[in-house]
Amino acid sequence: MKNINGVALGENRGSVNESFYARGYTLGANNVLKNGARTSLGGSIEASTLESVEVMKGSAALLYGGVTGGAVVNLVTKKPKFYWGGEVSMRAGSYNLYKPTVDIYGPISKKIAFRVIATKENADSYRDVVTTDRFYINPSLLFDISKKTELLLQGDYLKSNYTPDFGIGTVFGGQIPDIGRGAFLNTSWAYNHTKTSSAQANLTHRFNNVWKLNVIGAYQSYFRNYFGAERPQGATTNGVTSSISARALTRSRNQEYTYNQQINLTGSANTGFIKHTFLVGADADQSRTTSYGFKYGDAVNSPTAFSYPTFNILDPATYATSGDIPYTRIYQNTFTPIYRMGAFVQDLIELSNKFKVLAGIRYTWQKQPRASTYNEDTDATTLANNGIGKAKVDKAFSPKVGLIYQPIPTTSVYASYANNFTSNTGVDVGGSPLGPSVIDQYELGVKNDLLNGKLSVNVSAYRIINNRFTQTAQFLANGTPNSDTNIKEFSGKTSSDGVEVDITGRPTSNIYFLAGYAYNFFRYTSTLPNGITEGERIVGSIPHTANGTVFYTFNRGNLQGLKFGFSGFFTGARNSGFNTLKTGASRGAPVHLDSYTTLDISAGYTFKRKLSLLAKVSNITNELNYLVHENYSVNPIPPRMVSATLSYRFQVR
Repeated sequence: MKNINGVALGENRGSVNESFYARGYTLGANNVLKNGARTSLGGSIEASTLESVEVMKGSAALLYGGVTGGAVVNLVTKKPKFYWGGEVSMRAGSYNLYKPTVDIYGPISKKIAFRVIATKENADSYRDVVTTDRFYINPSLLFDISKKTELLLQGDYLKSNYTPDFGIGTVFGGQIPDIGRGAFLNTSWAYNHTKTSSAQANLTHRFNNVWKLNVIGAYQSYFRNYFGAERPQGATTNGVTSSISARALTRSRNQEYTYNQQINLTGSANTGFIKHTFLVGADADQSRTTSYGFKYGDAVNSPTAFSYPTFNILDPATYATSGDIPYTRIYQNTFTPIYRMGAFVQDLIELSNKFKVLAGIRYTWQKQPRASTYNEDTDATTLANNGIGKAKVDKAFSPKVGLIYQPIPTTSVYASYANNFTSNTGVDVGGSPLGPSVIDQYELGVKNDLLNGKLSVNVSAYRIINNRFTQTAQFLANGTPNSDTNIKEFSGKTSSDGVEVDITGRPTSNIYFLAGYAYNFFRYTSTLPNGITEGERIVGSIPHTANGTVFYTFNRGNLQGLKFGFSGFFTGARNSGFNTLKTGASRGAPVHLDSYTTLDISAGYTFKRKLSLLAKVSNITNELNYLVHENYSVNPIPPRMVSATLSYRFQVR
């Protein structure tokens, strides 16, 4: 993902899974697919079973609807094969990382093949106390029903236990304290346990060489059990921030079930001299989420909040002042269902060899019934006061159009517009459901293939306009700070403008390289009178990013099979923490972060295409900087680290 131009590594609350930004936007759960179906990001994606990672930007990213701007990521898993083979590997690295992986595939019969991939990972961390314990298994079956039809059944299960880590906090007006890269400020017993299970059926039928039908049905369950202290942040008194931080605890548990269905028909046809390439489809998904509320104690009037004594961020002797794990019990659960459906049609019209038109439209419908809460202490069930007294329904048409001009066979110029309707979950501070947001995306670009295809240079410019940008509400209706992520607010209209330059090349059979530079200006353009300052860059967005990677492979002589790689990644200066308000009121000081560059080097050797050893040193200069999620987490980037993977591959044809 770091090699995708315009994509930057981010942070999330508690650093419990990976987070990425694209064109200013966070790639949330709606933006990540697995084999074409929406997937959960909880517990972090397991990459050992992935065959490839596809990233779609521009109007193509908005095809399935319901996504924010930026990009859509599709994770493609490895498939069964009709011959015996597999791979066993062992990865080891810094901070006691050990990760064995087994991958076995082969035929069950002439019409059925299987594949099973399993891995176990244990690791400590450069962050004190933090540990990782993961187990993953991915079985799949491929049915060769006929020459034109195949059915792929896939399932996976991930158990991921990770120590939640809000980082090293801030003191003295948003300053990051110099307390060392490994200082751990959460409670020593903090935990984040997740279990993710999924199953998918993918049916593909080819009517002929032109027309193809694809049908997908998918199911996923996600369970999370979390307990720990909140973010460390120096208290502010009379406008002055100290290093004394509160230590409020958060206890949460939630279960989510999602169901996804899709049908897509692709093909082409001619009307006279005009060629049409069609994509017609429909999709639907349903989610059923149950969130549990806890009390600290057995009594009916037990508190729902609990805090340990404050501690001093600058004094390690105070870090361990917390006691044992407090007793908690579930006293209520809240059930929230969501139903979504959509249909789309798209036509790529080739008017000539030089001029093409892409036209499409999508219809989206979403229903969000009122959430129901059952209280075990009172044996009462209540419906959420969403302000309308019934289920909230959103629906809209979203058009897209693109123009492509190819003056010469090696150069293409394009312009596109796409509109996306995004339903927003949650309620405002008054308890009313949030309305939808509409995202307009414009893009211009030039693609060039040079030197007989050995070099590609692409340049694109875009503007993404969100008419109502949502965020977790900073304050409740009574003016007290809000910690409920379901209570949100429309913070204003935003515009994300940017330019991206991509360069890839293979000048010789030995050398392959890719490089990119991206500029992004993600800002508020219209806010309420007491809202965020207009024209101000949204905190967490990164104005400048760049990446470059080159590989050299020896393909002859005594060094045949030896490969070297070198990568560099640049992240520009940015702000996190809080945006300023027009009123001048303070919600907390912004966190100013300098730019930084990390360098990686790798080397690999493959012997007779069976035995291979791959070693990597990341952040070879031991650069120190930070990933910050708004005002929630301030986590140092990993230091210099070493890893190596030894693998043995076998095949029986």
